[in-house]
Amino acid sequence: MHAPKPDLSVSQPRGLTRLGLSAKLLLVTVLFVMLAEVLIYLPSIANFRRNWLHDRIAAAQVAALVLEGAPEDGLPEGSENRLLMGVGARAIAARVGGARRLLSLDSMPPPEVSRSIDLRSLDWMNAIKEALAVLVAPATMPIRVVGEAVGGADFVEIVIDEAPLRRAMLKFSWSLLLISLLITGLTALAVYIALNALIIGPIRHLAANVMEFEADPENPRRIIEPSLRADEIGEAERALARMEATLADELRTKKHLAELGLAVSKINHDLRNMLAAAQLMSDQLIETRDAKIRRFAPRLIATLGRAIDFCQATLAYGRAAEATPAIRDVPLRQLVAEQAEMLGLGDGKQPRFENRVPPELSAPCDPDQMARVLTNLMRNSVQALTRAGAEPGDLPVLTVTGGPENGSVALRIIDNGPGVPERARANLFQAFRGSVTPGGTGLGLAVAAELVRLHGGSIALEPSDAGAVFAVMLPARRANGH
Repeated sequence: MHAPKPDLSVSQPRGLTRLGLSAKLLLVTVLFVMLAEVLIYLPSIANFRRNWLHDRIAAAQVAALVLEGAPEDGLPEGSENRLLMGVGARAIAARVGGARRLLSLDSMPPPEVSRSIDLRSLDWMNAIKEALAVLVAPATMPIRVVGEAVGGADFVEIVIDEAPLRRAMLKFSWSLLLISLLITGLTALAVYIALNALIIGPIRHLAANVMEFEADPENPRRIIEPSLRADEIGEAERALARMEATLADELRTKKHLAELGLAVSKINHDLRNMLAAAQLMSDQLIETRDAKIRRFAPRLIATLGRAIDFCQATLAYGRAAEATPAIRDVPLRQLVAEQAEMLGLGDGKQPRFENRVPPELSAPCDPDQMARVLTNLMRNSVQALTRAGAEPGDLPVLTVTGGPENGSVALRIIDNGPGVPERARANLFQAFRGSVTPGGTGLGLAVAAELVRLHGGSIALEPSDAGAVFAVMLPARRANGH
C-alpha cells in the first residue's frame, strides 16, 4: 500500500511535536553539549577518586615514615590512633626492609575488605568503572588501597571506609553538574544566537519569500533580492532569484498563450467555414481548360484541405496539443519539392533553391506534420536571404540535403545568409522567445521542434562558418521496428 500523501494546500500546525527550526537547533545544541559534559564527567570523577585516594596514601606515607623511625617497643600510647585518624584509615601497613609494620585501630587484624585498589597499576578504563561502581553500588565493607611509598618503605597500604570517599565524590559531582549546566546554558545560547544570525535567519527569509512568491508568482516584486553572501546560502538566494524570475516569465508567457488561445478559439469556427467555402470554389478549377491551372488545382485543394484539418484541431499554439503523428513511409525528396513550390522557389527565382535529397530516400513520418516542419524552416531561410542577402560575393542559395546518418534519417536545411543571432540561440525553439527575425514570434521554430519530437526525432542548429544549418534527425524505423 502506498503511504497517504500529505495535504499541501494547508500549512502544518506547530506543537510540541512540531518544533520550529530554531527550537530544534537549540534542543540539538543542548543535547550535544550535555553529551560532551558527560564525556568530560566520566574521566573527571575517576580522576577525583584517584586523587582522593592518593591523598590518603600520601598521609599514610607520613605515618609509614613515623613507623620506620619508631623504636622497637613501638610508639607512645595514643600516637597510633592519632596517626590513623589523621589519615582517615582503619589500618595502615608498610613493608620496610622486608618486615611488615602495621597500625590498626583494632587490636585484631584488619577486617575483611570488599575490594582492593592498587594505585600503582590502575589504568583509566578500570578507574572509570570503579568510580561509577562507588556511586552506583557502594561497598558495605572497608576497602584496601595500595600505593607507592617513599623513603625506605617498599609500599604502603591502607584500609579505609568507602563512605567518606562516596560523599566526597557526590559533592564533587553536584558541583560539576552545576558548572556543567551553567556552561551548557551559556554555550547553547551563544551557539543558538550565532547560528540563528548566520543560518536560521537567512533560511527563514528564504522560506518567507517562497511562500510570498507562491501567493502571487507573476508579481515581479515577489522575486527575492539576493544578498552579497558568498557562502551556500548566498548561492541558494541567487539560484532562487533566477528560478523565480524564470518561473514568473514562463507563467506570464503561458497566461498570454492561454488568453491567445481563448481569443483564437472564437474565430476558429468562422475561419474553418471560410476555408471550407474556398475549397468548394477551388473544386471548380479542375474543370477549367487552362492546363497550368489544372496542374495546380489539386495541390491547392490539398493545401486547403490540410488547412481545414489543421484549423479543426488547433489555430493557437498555446491552446491545442499536436495530434499523434500518422506514420507512414514518405518520399522526402518529393515532400521537399512540394514545400519549395508552395514557397515560390525554383524556376530561376531568387534565392536559388537546390534540392539535394536523394530520390530513393524515405522516412517513416506524418507527411502533413513533416510538411509543416519543412515549411517553417525553409520559410525562415527564405526570409533571412531576402532580407539580408548572402555573404558578399555570393548569390543567396537555399539547399536541402538528406541521407542516412547513425541509424537515423537526416535532413539539413542550409542557407548562406547572415545566420542566427547569438541572442536568439539560447531560446531558439521556445515560443515567443526564439524569434530570429525582427517582429517575429518564434512560433515557427517552436512548432517545428514539437512536431519533430512527436516523431521521436530531434532538431538542432548546427555550427557553420556562414549562414544557418538546421538539422532534423528522424528515426529510420517506426517505433514497432518495421
